[in-house]
Amino acid sequence: MSPTITEVDVYDIRFPTSEQLDGSDAMNPDPDYSAAYVVLRTDAPGGLAGYGLCFTIGRGNDVVAAALKTLRPYVVGRPVDSITGDLGAFYRLLTHDSQLRWLGPEKGVMHMAAGAVVNAAWDLAARQAGRPVWELLAGLSPEQLVDLVDFRYLSDALTREEALEILRRAEPGRAERAALLRREGYPAYTTEPGWLGYSDERLTRLAKEAVAAGFGQIKLKVGGNLDDDLRRMRLAREAVGPDIRIAVDANQRWDVAEAVDWMRALAPFEPYWIEEPTSPDDVLAHAAVRAGQPIRVATGEHAANRVVFKQLLQAGAVDFVQIDAARVGGVNENIAILLLAAKFGVPVCPHAGGVGLCEMVQHLAMFDFVGVSATAADRVLEYVDHLHEHFTAPVVVKDGRYRVPTEPGYGAPMRDASLRRFTFPDGGYWRAGGMDLEVATLGHETGR
Repeated sequence: MSPTITEVDVYDIRFPTSEQLDGSDAMNPDPDYSAAYVVLRTDAPGGLAGYGLCFTIGRGNDVVAAALKTLRPYVVGRPVDSITGDLGAFYRLLTHDSQLRWLGPEKGVMHMAAGAVVNAAWDLAARQAGRPVWELLAGLSPEQLVDLVDFRYLSDALTREEALEILRRAEPGRAERAALLRREGYPAYTTEPGWLGYSDERLTRLAKEAVAAGFGQIKLKVGGNLDDDLRRMRLAREAVGPDIRIAVDANQRWDVAEAVDWMRALAPFEPYWIEEPTSPDDVLAHAAVRAGQPIRVATGEHAANRVVFKQLLQAGAVDFVQIDAARVGGVNENIAILLLAAKFGVPVCPHAGGVGLCEMVQHLAMFDFVGVSATAADRVLEYVDHLHEHFTAPVVVKDGRYRVPTEPGYGAPMRDASLRRFTFPDGGYWRAGGMDLEVATLGHETGR
């Protein structure tokens, strides 16, 4: 008999990254990296559970946590097998509630909350199967994979039959690519040197350290002040040399004309891409930026759903697709986006700057390599060395490459001690008034 979901626990977890300006950029100068964290509890022996989260940068947790709680009636009391045995139906159940869907539809906070619960269900399914999510996905047939996808609104760009053809084309060689992943890992780049609030000295030092650690690409935040960006790009290029790629990220800062002018000014430093140059919803503006200056365009971390990605690809507005594990409707909708990118021949370079994003999105990138695109050409996965110590199976990056996760699940479970310390407002750190100096500086320079 299948165990039952007995509870949906929601936690408001906030980390004080604004203390050292970790995560700072032109649009978000003082983020406190945070997670609305959800746990699907069961009555199975051994404490089987599923874990997911929404990434926010602080006060947004109030809203997302409330949205997560509205989904409890769809989950509590259900047999686990009724969810994990048909994750396509479960995804549609959560995203098609008419009264909740009306708030989007299929975008915004409610959709992110549904995605977190869907991701928790995938974590649960993978734990039940004793496999990491990437491996679980790579073991599904093309028919099983397309059953996970909602093709509504996609059929003018990608039909079920076309998706099946893409997946069947990638079937030969799955085992060999999985073995290659296990041996060599997946290529990574780091944003660690590039936060906008960092000093020139810190940028230069971290850029050199990134190269020494084996990274072939770094990323800098831009968009605050052009003279500052020109100076920082010069320092970064001098630090890493001519052969290391430097991507830049404006975090939605500009209108079209400003983006075009700014990137023409930065072009002599050979940026690898310009990320989020303008509003994430403005497909035509992205196309105009791409056409108006010489640097390739990357976007997607704030794209609301598969429809926006479809339009970006149809309009020729993007050179790199940047999926996010916690923005759209979970694993299922990200599979749809991977298939869209494969149909249009655009590489996927996932976003991973945030709480738990590296831990989760690595599974999607690795599944894309094994089971969808069947290539790592022009693909690279973001890495930010912040907050991994709070997860029970932290991501491993060595010599500039992600090492394959082997723990069952989707990588989202957090340590109990971290929950006790950083739950807002009652965790130990916040009750102490933010004076816990041991954790005020997070990530790369803690020496962990």
